[in-house]
Order: sequence, then structure tokens, then C-alpha cells
Amino acid sequence: MNKGAPIKVFSGSNSRYLAEKICKSLGCELGKLKTTRFADGEFGVSYEESIRGCYVYLVQSTFPNADNLMELLLMIDAAKRASAYKIIAVIPYFGWARQDRKDKPRVAIGAKLVADVLSVAGIDRVITMDLHADQIQGFFDVPVDHLYASTVFVNYIQNNMNLENLVIASPDVGGSKRAGSYSKYLGLPLVLCHKSRERANVVSDMQVIGDVKGKDVLIIDDMVDTAGTLTKAADIMKEAGANSVRAMVSHAIMSDPASERVMNSAITELITTDSKPYVGSCTKVKVLSIADMFADTIRRVYENESISSQYII
Repeated sequence: MNKGAPIKVFSGSNSRYLAEKICKSLGCELGKLKTTRFADGEFGVSYEESIRGCYVYLVQSTFPNADNLMELLLMIDAAKRASAYKIIAVIPYFGWARQDRKDKPRVAIGAKLVADVLSVAGIDRVITMDLHADQIQGFFDVPVDHLYASTVFVNYIQNNMNLENLVIASPDVGGSKRAGSYSKYLGLPLVLCHKSRERANVVSDMQVIGDVKGKDVLIIDDMVDTAGTLTKAADIMKEAGANSVRAMVSHAIMSDPASERVMNSAITELITTDSKPYVGSCTKVKVLSIADMFADTIRRVYENESISSQYII
């Protein structure tokens, strides 16, 4: 490690499971952080060890509810007031990212607001993964290291999926660029689904663009929330003659009734990461850890080394 300022890693309450694995990969101890909660729901954080002059890495995904984001903000503020040298927010899942533009009048751009709040709180850098929209990187006024789950997914596809007729699919046109990157890198055909929404989380119509007959389909997406789009795409592809349908998503939000929908759908396997904890009971869900990828990135950032080797796709 760098002989300069020491490195310390801390975690918010709901990302401790991942922070512990990151620390194990780094070969360091998880820092001591105490969260005090009051009867009315207010809470505060305090560092139980000195961080003066340190590189402080704060691991916390900001998935709703807002307590996770608020806890991260308090951790940042406390670190700044405790004279940390650099404060790096490690946000495997960046919540509020679906609000990345004004898609109708009189709405907030939540992703920009969260980026501004984090910057004002005092971060020096952000390390995150698979933002819902790439342009969110530009919402920050500090450096952003934007990692991709493809680093772990491609390895799984190449070494664990022994399927000769594999095709890559996108569940909607918006995700075609992501799926197209997998298709090009792996040298596999690409099919698309075209959907129209009745309202948020409700898909009214969907059509398959491309040939899936006799194929083993792998749907690629950045997140699965209620799994309505994903399961409908899988069922339609199965009806169109697909041999099997699997899904690979970076962030498993899995709001009810997602687990039930996946379990009752044509999906054979849903592969995801531990960017946020999966607490459901669906036996089709397989979780791959991103801890080593984040640990390696933290080490490279600390050592001022290039992280370009992380970008497979």
C-alpha cells in the first residue's frame, strides 16, 4: 500500500455485508463506526477511531428508503469534521438514478439533486457501478469511477454457461446499448424487446424483435425492480420458441412481488450482484459478489494506478 496517508474503510448499516467482504479482499479491518438512533427516527453517526489525515472510503449503497442516503451524508460530514484527508464515497448501487432527466413537465431530476447533495457534503471522489444512465457521471463535480458488472458477468458467461445456442437480449430499447456491448464482445446474436408502459412499473404491451426459436436467451439489464418487464419478456420469448431464458441484472432491487414473479416465470436463472442485499427466497436467483472488483478499484485509486483493466465491456 501507499506509504503516504493511511487508508480506512467504513460502512453504513445496510452495506456492512459487502464492506466486510471488500475489507477481506483488501486485507484490512473494517473501521469502527457507531450509529445512534433516537425514538423519533432521527439518527447520528460517530467514528470510534481517529481518521485524521486518512483516505476514508465509505461503503454505502443509497437504495431507498432515504435513510441509507442520509446515513451516507452524515458519514461524509462527520469524516470532514474529523479532518479526514480524502473522502471517497463507494456507492455500489446509486439510488434515485431513474430520475435522470425531465421526461414530463414539473418533475425533479433526482439523480442530479443527490449528486449535488453528496458534493456539498464533502466527497472528493465517487466509486459506483452500472448507473441507470451513463450521463449521471456528469452530474458530479468530483471524479467518478464508473465500474461495470460485466467484469464479473462475462467471466460467469464464459466459464459457467455451457450453452451452444446462446443469444443476448435486451428487455427494452433503452437497454439495447448495454446488451449490444455484450453481444459484440462475446460474438453472439442480439434480440430486442419493444415495450410500452401504461404507467410506472406496469407494462401494457411487448414485442420481440429478432429470432429466438431454439435459442438459449440471456437477457441483460441494469436493474430489476418489480420484475414485470423482465418476466414478461422472458415469457414472450419462451412463447416465441426459445429453448430457455436466463436473466443477468446488475442490481436486484426485487420489490414485491418480484421474487414471486420470477419464480412463476419462464426464467430459468436470474444472475445478479450483491450491490444491495437480496432478502427474498426465490431459488432461481444467483448472487455473484462484486467485492473483489471494488477492493481492487479502491487499491488502484489509493495507489494512483489505472483502473482501465476493470472495463471489459
